[in-house]
Amino acid sequence: MNTITTRLSVMMFLQFFIWGGWFVTLGTFLANTLQASGGEIGMAFSTQSWGAIIAPFVIGLIADRYFNAERILGVLHLIGAVLLYCLYQAADFEAFYPFVLAYMIAYMPTLALVNSVSFAQMDNPSKQFGKIRVWGTVGWIVAGLAISYAFSWDSKQAIEDGMLRNTFLLCAGASLILGLFSFTLPKTPPKSAGERVGLKEVLGLDALALLKDRNFLVFFLSSVLICIPLAFYYQNANPFLTEIGVDNATGKMTLGQVSEVLFMLALPIFLNRFGIKITLLIGMLAWVVRYALFAYGDADGGIALLLVGIALHGICYDFFFVSGQIYTDSKAGDKIKSAAQGLITLATYGVGMLIGFWVAGQITEKYTNGSTHSWIDIWLFPAAFALVVFVIFMFTFKDEKVSANE
Repeated sequence: MNTITTRLSVMMFLQFFIWGGWFVTLGTFLANTLQASGGEIGMAFSTQSWGAIIAPFVIGLIADRYFNAERILGVLHLIGAVLLYCLYQAADFEAFYPFVLAYMIAYMPTLALVNSVSFAQMDNPSKQFGKIRVWGTVGWIVAGLAISYAFSWDSKQAIEDGMLRNTFLLCAGASLILGLFSFTLPKTPPKSAGERVGLKEVLGLDALALLKDRNFLVFFLSSVLICIPLAFYYQNANPFLTEIGVDNATGKMTLGQVSEVLFMLALPIFLNRFGIKITLLIGMLAWVVRYALFAYGDADGGIALLLVGIALHGICYDFFFVSGQIYTDSKAGDKIKSAAQGLITLATYGVGMLIGFWVAGQITEKYTNGSTHSWIDIWLFPAAFALVVFVIFMFTFKDEKVSANE
């Protein structure tokens, strides 16, 4: 591993350590420490979607035109460190919400910036990027293991004592380190300096022409809809596991990221063997199975069901969202390839997840009784929803030939 590769790997590790270090336990923290309602928790998680909607403007109108990517990355993470410290100090949800909204608006553009900095140093990104990106997943896993096993902040007593507040302090420190470290990264000058860039290019609207293709339209709408079950996982998985008495819940949830890496390796082989339709359908069906397992698992005899449900994350995410990116890439020509990826990201992580977090908040609140929840009802809703999307997709999407590099 050469020096530049090492530096890019450290950058990617810290980038996702920061996100995984507070986002996974956010629902548990809000419900227990700040006594937030289901609707308020949904509002807090939806800030990720607002960040995803605003991010293209930051990247397209500023980063790609005026400033080096690594400098903007550094500034945003330094701002992020201050905002995370403010989240650490917030006494109630009213004080917490403006800071988490501001933080996600600052953080979400950095996801594209770390990619830009990485790609600029690569001769063959399709082969080299995976080896850098995997360190991001490792960062997320290390954050979860540290919270559970090194600090025990997610134990029952620690949660009652408000120790999950420390996750924001931990991530503020990591954000400060990454912010300063970013200024030492290889120079990545703006790609579109001197070029006119309009709203159409920023939002990927050039790719709207793809929606005239009936098959792509079905895939596009299904991608938006399947984000509703996805939001339930991000918002409710940690509070659910903690409430029913699963020890070291945050650490156990890292099993999902381990499975994500393993299934990522298997995806090209599977895609080439069975085709895009079967791969996408398996990804959707995995959501149905996962939530059924969550609905009927428990912390004692049913712990195996919960662990399998967590481990299904690799199939749920890779087989639908990653293969969906590959499918989008194959449908778009070279001219609108970036626009198409931008459009699908805006539709899923922006619009789809925004709706998803709102729905998850409303359903969770409906089945809340004091400090306890009817988790069977909460989990069966996204299971049934994913099943409906699965059936509609099965009968309306026609298989196409899509190849993936093994």
